[in-house]
Amino acid sequence: MVANIRTGATVGGAIRYNEEKVNRGQAEVLFWNRMLDPFDSAGRMSHERCMASFEPFLQANRRTTNTVFHVSLNPSPEDRLTDEQLGEIAREYMERMGYGEQPYIVFKHGDIAREHLHIVSLRVDSTGRKISDSHEYDRSMSILRDLERKYGLHPSIKGQELQDREELRKVDYPKGDVKQQVSSTVRSCLRHYRCASFGEWRTLLEAFNVSAEERIGTIDGRDYAGMIYGALTDDGCGIGTPFKSSRIGKEEG
Repeated sequence: MVANIRTGATVGGAIRYNEEKVNRGQAEVLFWNRMLDPFDSAGRMSHERCMASFEPFLQANRRTTNTVFHVSLNPSPEDRLTDEQLGEIAREYMERMGYGEQPYIVFKHGDIAREHLHIVSLRVDSTGRKISDSHEYDRSMSILRDLERKYGLHPSIKGQELQDREELRKVDYPKGDVKQQVSSTVRSCLRHYRCASFGEWRTLLEAFNVSAEERIGTIDGRDYAGMIYGALTDDGCGIGTPFKSSRIGKEEG
């Protein structure tokens, strides 16, 4: 099993990404913890109800900028797990990572070859204090190895965690070589995810500090369509000079 842990400043974006998957039948809500029922009276997932569960924690926040904890748990395609088992795995993982008393919601995605989980929570507790992220990656790997043994799961391929972690790293503008960072992130997202709309694609990229903008128009009577990519800060603000998708590769345009 492989975990991809992400952070960010706006939990609404992480919820919206998963909500769009649910609305398109590509994901479902498996369960939620210490939250309001996330569905409205018509049985549709409600972004507003989810945010209402997170809001008291965000208001109590003291100094933490990146308040979002968003993790995907990816079993091997060879593992066949029931929803009950997936729920147990998600609950134990969150408990041992220090998020057992946090509000969080668990989604089961089926939009790629293997079913996997997405869990959205907050990195600040009810008093506004940040939950420790010390040695987060190492702790996560240790928990996953225990879960593999407990549930008889296929161990992840050696080096796969490192590969996923490196490929899906957030763009960090101060590190420089921004076009290369953005290009790498776009290509990696194309390999790991399938999005049914531009809105889903844009929301996914924003989680990795990448902006995407469609450009559609007519020049000399000929229609054209393209995409512009750029870098974002952790607060979601554009930074630097965007560039055409053609500079990444034809498949991204």
